Amino acid sequence: MAKDFYKALGVEKGADEVALKAAYRKKAMELHPDRNPGNAAAEAQFKEINEAYDVLRDPQKRAAYDRFGSEAFSQGAGRGPSGGGRGPSGGGGSGGGSNPFEGQFDGNFEDLFEDLMGGLFGQGFGGAGQGGQQQTKRSRATRGADLRYNLEVTLAQVMAGTKASLSYPTTESCNPCNGSGAKAGTKPVTCGTCHGSGVLAMRQGFFQMTRPCPDCQGTGQIIKDKCPECRGAGRTRTTKKLEVTIPVGVDEGTRLRLAGEGEAGTAGAPSGDLFVFISVAKHPLFTRDAMNLHLTVPIGMLEAALGAEVELPLLNGQKTTLKIPAGTQPGEAVRLNGMGLPALGRPRDCGDLVAKIQIEIPTSLSKTQKEQLAALQADFKPGRAQEGFSSRLRKIFG
Repeated sequence: MAKDFYKALGVEKGADEVALKAAYRKKAMELHPDRNPGNAAAEAQFKEINEAYDVLRDPQKRAAYDRFGSEAFSQGAGRGPSGGGRGPSGGGGSGGGSNPFEGQFDGNFEDLFEDLMGGLFGQGFGGAGQGGQQQTKRSRATRGADLRYNLEVTLAQVMAGTKASLSYPTTESCNPCNGSGAKAGTKPVTCGTCHGSGVLAMRQGFFQMTRPCPDCQGTGQIIKDKCPECRGAGRTRTTKKLEVTIPVGVDEGTRLRLAGEGEAGTAGAPSGDLFVFISVAKHPLFTRDAMNLHLTVPIGMLEAALGAEVELPLLNGQKTTLKIPAGTQPGEAVRLNGMGLPALGRPRDCGDLVAKIQIEIPTSLSKTQKEQLAALQADFKPGRAQEGFSSRLRKIFG
């Protein structure tokens, strides 16, 4: 059964790549299985728009679809309109021939091959025709390249947000020639060798091969008087400076997209984008676990036994008091709710500050201190851990 890929995406037949992508993204968001759990109809439509976009975004597949329909991409497409499966030369064949276009063309094999190759491969076969001219136009007007900028921020900047000044080399459209590459007051002219197609054709039998025009380098135009500023390139090298806002809560690997801040396009095509990749520098005190902050707090054994209060600095420059309960054991953690990092896009939603207690045992005691500790030890009862360990020993060894 024939499928209307244009109707599936909701676009006109002449829709360009930008319109196709926008329509596909809109449909995909509406029909995605995660948004429609258990909806078989939505799942079927989702598969259909994926198939439609896969064909229409590819110039070769799209050319084949526009000529032969969706049957060109399905199993058993070799059946002709009458189902007989006869090839272009009239020879008989089975109903499911291996040629996907078999039985759909009235004419000789030479015409079929040239027409097919010209439609499917454009510039490679018969490219000097309409398909070749369209390809040439695309090569003249090319979107600028995307750029990447690596930016390192501190944990304090993650907590508070910051503004960063960026400086990077790029290209921009040449102002004197307005990106045309031609000297002010002049303009490019159509190449007389390829007559604007950008390609030259050579025919051998029923094969028609093409190659880029050597005079215009495949652009279809020649600049006789080049702009002295860009020397005909239409773009100039420059160092661009920008100030970018880093939102609170960014994480390692967060990517910020600055539309249109990449390299300039050619022949009036749009500029590329600048992608800022965030990395977070290590902190000497705090470590990060998603939105939570962790740190190790060393205390003495008497502070652990009697309880204590420790003053801690925070990333925002303020201080807080950490209350350590009496009898705290090594490795226990004290959690301060809401004193961690904010979530990206939700600055009021913060994680916790988790303080892991490290108990330090004195390694150098005076004679008096040893005597005092020995006297205290006689009064101490074994703790639960000690008593449990002794009990297990007695059970095992009697």
